[in-house]
Amino acid sequence: MLESFIYILDMIGVIVCAISGVLVATRLRMDPFGIAVLAGVTGIGGGTLRDMMMGATPVFWIIDNTYIYVILASAAISVYWLHRIHRFPAYLLPLLDAFGLAIFTIIGAQKALTLGFTGPVAIAMGCITGVAGGMIRDLLSGQIPFVLQKEIYATASILGATLYVICHYFEFGPIFAMTIAMLGTLSLRICAIYWHLSLPVFSDDREA
Repeated sequence: MLESFIYILDMIGVIVCAISGVLVATRLRMDPFGIAVLAGVTGIGGGTLRDMMMGATPVFWIIDNTYIYVILASAAISVYWLHRIHRFPAYLLPLLDAFGLAIFTIIGAQKALTLGFTGPVAIAMGCITGVAGGMIRDLLSGQIPFVLQKEIYATASILGATLYVICHYFEFGPIFAMTIAMLGTLSLRICAIYWHLSLPVFSDDREA
């Protein structure tokens, strides 16, 4: 039951993030290969890096090719949809990113704890799973990644992963723990988007 829930949740995250990759690719007028690449790295990039760092190889999508099929199908449907409406609302990309961030953060933290890693490592793996795919997407598309700007992005991921680890430590039910952690990540990220909240920016204004 729990494994099925996590698997479905992971697939939802892949779909959401693949769509966000397509939105970026079409906005930059990329060809079908470029669209597939951005959809792929956004959907499975963070999880791939996580598995490689933890030694969980072969990585998940090599074992289960369903992830590849889901990404390609999501990309194709998204392109068709965008072709019909010709444009997408400005809020759609950050909103999809927020949902993907919340889902992947918890998936990453849960997998790390399942493999026997400590709480701090689980928090780090949750954050990496949540932000790395979007970071790779932005770098490939020539943009500064959200996580490197003043956006409250990685902070929201760290909050969610920390909530999950705390719930796990106090032995709350796994589904309850995932729900609380995802709501924590999603709430902080959406509040930051809506009210334009950001972290302080530091700069050296001294003249050379």
